[in-house]
Amino acid sequence: MRQKILMIDDDADLCRLLKYNLQQEGYDVRICYDGAAGLKEFQNSEYQLVILDLMLPLKNGYEVLEKIREKSFVPVLVLTAKDSEGDKVSGLRMGADDYLTKPFANSEFLARVSSLLRRYTVFNKAGISENPLIAGRLAIDKSGREVHKSGLPLELTAKEFDLLLFFAENPGKVFTKRQIYRAVWKDEYAFDDNNIMVHIRRLRKKIEDNPENPKYILTVWGVGYKFGGETG
Repeated sequence: MRQKILMIDDDADLCRLLKYNLQQEGYDVRICYDGAAGLKEFQNSEYQLVILDLMLPLKNGYEVLEKIREKSFVPVLVLTAKDSEGDKVSGLRMGADDYLTKPFANSEFLARVSSLLRRYTVFNKAGISENPLIAGRLAIDKSGREVHKSGLPLELTAKEFDLLLFFAENPGKVFTKRQIYRAVWKDEYAFDDNNIMVHIRRLRKKIEDNPENPKYILTVWGVGYKFGGETG
């Protein structure tokens, strides 16, 4: 079965060229020229890769990416003329897996596509459950006690996994250290602040793009912590 790619970009000439090149490599390609249509198509069909422009009519690429990451860990390759470091970092932190600035060489484009699809294939063959808990680029397999980020496995300790699962199953809820300790350590809290903080710090280093500016496990000053990654 040919791998399916969804391209969301309003540059018709570029889309036709890229589609032709991708088809020569054996991929099945669908094009949408605005963000709203692209998101609808993604929600109605199954794709192995999304190629996404950031500057789109009706719904911009950031909005589309955010909606995709609420429900799916499918790899997303961002193509854009926005070449500032801030734009790149914003896209990656929102869940993009790779980033190419226009103009780019066709050979590099095809190499990025191949790499992302290969990682996605490895992820799907890794034995993870059919319905993992998805949070941004994280996929949490509760039964197999495995965590993948962008298709790649993360090595978590048993307690780190328990801590991440607890947060991910309760997105947006703020928990005190006492509540976290009781739920994860299954014991009465003995005011061992350092134990919880050490585990959260180690976990952040493994799951966050930037542990100093986390987007998954957030500190609520004066109260405790909450999970910031939406799950679906």
